[in-house]
Amino acid sequence: MTTSISPKPPLDSAPMSVRAKLAAAWTSFMFLYVYVDVLNFYKPGVVDGILDGLVWRFDISATLLTIFLVTVSLPAVMVVLSTTLPARVNRTLNLVVAALLIPYSIFNAAGSTWEWAVFYAISIGVELLILAFILRTAWTWPRGTATSDTSAAAAGQLARH
Repeated sequence: MTTSISPKPPLDSAPMSVRAKLAAAWTSFMFLYVYVDVLNFYKPGVVDGILDGLVWRFDISATLLTIFLVTVSLPAVMVVLSTTLPARVNRTLNLVVAALLIPYSIFNAAGSTWEWAVFYAISIGVELLILAFILRTAWTWPRGTATSDTSAAAAGQLARH
């Protein structure tokens, strides 16, 4: 008696939507951004500086913390906006915000010593790779026809009801 072994079906490789790719990338960026900040607290002198009222060489103030809050909020907000905004606005906003965060990410190495070069090269390098992915994904956003966009929206409406 012979037994037949049926081949395994291929892994699902359905295409992922541009919106999902962008939201995933912003989520990754956000987590990395936060973890790098947390790990930075372990650098000698950082916590002492904060307790003395200084971040880098800046006095801690409501204005400084508000600027920090806005900049760390951008990736979190971009997760939501990447999944909800119309394609044209979404594409433009992703290009603008990712481009603006590139110099901000690089600035994090300002005043660093060679002892910390690898830490900053890895953290900033990965941040820049994620931002480059966001820029490329938004820049190459496929153009669709009005009928396919309308039919996709209609299918989404039917699926919800």
